Amino acid sequence: MMELLQLMLVLGTVVGVTDGNTILVKDNAGQTTIVKLACINAPEATDKRYGLAATQKLKQLLPLQTPVVIRSTEQIKNGRPAGEVFVDNRSVNLLLVESGNAVVDQESLQNCYESKTQFLIAEANAKNKHLGLWQQSKLQLKFYAKEASTFSIMTNYIPLS
Repeated sequence: MMELLQLMLVLGTVVGVTDGNTILVKDNAGQTTIVKLACINAPEATDKRYGLAATQKLKQLLPLQTPVVIRSTEQIKNGRPAGEVFVDNRSVNLLLVESGNAVVDQESLQNCYESKTQFLIAEANAKNKHLGLWQQSKLQLKFYAKEASTFSIMTNYIPLS
C-alpha cells in the first residue's frame, strides 16, 4: 500500500525578521503570518552575541521583500506555522545551521524528513569548524543545553555530568 505525502507549499514575501529563526511573511492574499523556521533552533535575539549574530544572518539571507517558498511542516504552540523556508531552491534553515548560527532541533527534525541528513551533516561540519555558536566554550554550551531548552541538541555533543 502506497502512503500519500501531503506537501503544503506557501508562496510569500518576507516583510520582517523577528529573531534568528522567526520571520514575518505576507502571502499572496495579503495576509501577514509569523513563521518559525522548522527543525532548527537559534539563540533568542536578547542574547547579545549569538542571538544578534543569528538575527543578522537571517536578515542577510532574507532581506525585506524577498520572495520565498515555505514548505509547511507543523503548527507550533500558539498555532503559528513552522516550515522550511526556501529562496532560489536553497533551504534558509539549512544555511543557518551550515553557518553555525542555528542548531538542529532533534524534537522536530522528523518534520524535515527530506533534508534530515543534510541538517545533521551541516551541524557536524559547523561544529568541527567552530563556526558561530560552536565557538563557545563547553561550559557555555552546557548552560544553553540545561537552561535554554531550545538548545537540547547540544546535550548530544556534551556529556552532562
